[in-house]
Amino acid sequence: MNWDYFPIGTNFNYSLWKQSDDVIKAALDAEMGLLQNMGVNTIRQYTGVPSKWITYIYDNYGIYTMLNHSFGRYGLNVNGSWVANTEYSDEATRKLLLSEATDMVRSYKDTRGILMFLLGNENNYGLFWDGAETEDIPLEDRKSTQRARSLYKIFNEAVVQMKAIDSNHPMAICNGDLLFIDIIAEECKDIDILGTNMYVVRLLQMRFRR
Repeated sequence: MNWDYFPIGTNFNYSLWKQSDDVIKAALDAEMGLLQNMGVNTIRQYTGVPSKWITYIYDNYGIYTMLNHSFGRYGLNVNGSWVANTEYSDEATRKLLLSEATDMVRSYKDTRGILMFLLGNENNYGLFWDGAETEDIPLEDRKSTQRARSLYKIFNEAVVQMKAIDSNHPMAICNGDLLFIDIIAEECKDIDILGTNMYVVRLLQMRFRR
């Protein structure tokens, strides 16, 4: 289950992990108790959560964490400049993403309660959209296809480097539905798990067969 924590009245600037330990513990005890009662055994969290709280969740509630690096999905600060729409073929961007992905694994690989590492969050949709607002996805766009190949190449390159650091946890990527599935098959041969965000429930069996 995807999990985050934003009290009523807060916005995206709020971070639970910047609060006092007492506040964090109270929030986790309330939330994880509910999830445990639901039968949840794994939550998806983004980077930034301190290791001790991943372990706290696991030790007290038996819930693992799949740790997710957004991998430029919502923009990046590259060489001091904010880039809202990540260009995965840019060398400075590639260097930054690979560094952040491997740093994540180094920092968390020995954390009790880590189940696996995940890169991205339907980053393929960002190849079409210039900002946060959803636009119509073009059916045919050669430029976006070229950008997609750059995206999946660096996904795989990152996974290879991550596995060189940690061979004990699976490495996954998160795609938006099955878009560019053929390119993924060609470029992402080293990933362990392909995760997909699916918003269309029709023809689910067909999607899983693909």
